[in-house]
Amino acid sequence: MFQTLINAWKIVEIRKKLLFTALIVLIFRIGSAVPVPFVSIGAEGILAGQENAGTFMNYLTMMTGNAFNYGTIFAMSITPYINSSIIMQLLAVAIPYLERLQKEGEVGRKKIAAITRYVTVILGIMQSTAYYFYLRNGNFLSTNAAGERFTGGWAVFQAFIIILCFTAGVALLMWLGEQINDKGIGNGISIILFAGIVSRMPTLIAQLFSTNPQIGYIARGGPFYVLSPLVAVLLILMIAFIVWMDNAERRLPVQYAKRVVGRKMYGGQSTHIPIKVNMSGVMPVIFASSILSLPPTVKMFMTVEEGSGLDKFFNLFSQEHWFYTIIYFFMIIGFAFFYATIQYNPIEMANNIRKNSGTIPGIRPGDPTAKFIAKILSRITLLGALLLSVIALFPIVFSQVTTLILTKGFDHPSGMNVSLGGTSIIIMVGVALETTKQLESQMMLRHYKGFLD
Repeated sequence: MFQTLINAWKIVEIRKKLLFTALIVLIFRIGSAVPVPFVSIGAEGILAGQENAGTFMNYLTMMTGNAFNYGTIFAMSITPYINSSIIMQLLAVAIPYLERLQKEGEVGRKKIAAITRYVTVILGIMQSTAYYFYLRNGNFLSTNAAGERFTGGWAVFQAFIIILCFTAGVALLMWLGEQINDKGIGNGISIILFAGIVSRMPTLIAQLFSTNPQIGYIARGGPFYVLSPLVAVLLILMIAFIVWMDNAERRLPVQYAKRVVGRKMYGGQSTHIPIKVNMSGVMPVIFASSILSLPPTVKMFMTVEEGSGLDKFFNLFSQEHWFYTIIYFFMIIGFAFFYATIQYNPIEMANNIRKNSGTIPGIRPGDPTAKFIAKILSRITLLGALLLSVIALFPIVFSQVTTLILTKGFDHPSGMNVSLGGTSIIIMVGVALETTKQLESQMMLRHYKGFLD
């Protein structure tokens, strides 16, 4: 990968695209540090307490690179656009009009993109409004000279400015991501997510080597001193495992019959249809973690008596509880199958093979081919979901095991918490591989010699 970057830097056009992408990332990081007017959050952020662990707030903090934690302009980050894109993909299956737009080529894609932008702004307004009320309830807003909350027209003006700034940040990030797609390298949305997640790595390193025994593992000595370097080794192994899983594919053989068109003969060749093992990417993990984070988030807005039945119900969705790990595992598998059914249609694939005079060796065309493809897809989806769940659940299981083993005798019990969870690592590695492949394809295009050379 590093050699690819070095070779790409030598090409003037690609170097300009890389610099443009770096400029967009710099703007994103600057905006992530610019506070919104009327918001007053301390240096520790709004999620300093451990009681917020596992909530949707922590999920947004991870996806925004701590911008959500400090109430900056890009606090909502690119998550509304991601949610909007997912909603449009799901609706395209259920609404015939959107399905027709997908099949109309470039014109249809432009119309879907325009609708996606409108939905993004609507979701941005909704999330910004919810975030405003959370800040208001948590006393994170500026007060008047007497130290009291604004009331009347001033309170409405304060709410309007805060919500408008957060929504404008969503629209600006959406535009910056599209600029990367047009003039930069890689997928703009993925690059912004990548930049936000990478920006949290210094916090993880500081936590591992902090001299404060309450948060630093090295400072505690003993087994923590040994396991802290082990965390770095485990992260490297997880990255290698994700790279292997991302490149793994099942090649479905297809044989095309010979046919004569005019005076030329076509076909008569053997090829294959590549089906990726991890065909759904990180989407099942994002869906599952988002849904499981809702109960702890609801608990934040309620007054729950400790030890009550409602309190026990909410504790089931804590990351320290075994129930969370089990339900997380099954939800990842379920969403993997759900996303695979959206991406692949066995009947349509079988019809396309038959229209091009192709057959799968040993399988009759038509319905038997569709059933065979569906069988292969179900097996590959299950395998990919199991591999994906291993990556997503390993940091949680590792933290729980080390909590049981290493916290005896400490005033501040806590295991070796791998802050960069499976979702973060999958996104980081996926974006890096995707960008590297795009660089290689562009370099190959510029070094290709035509038949006239």
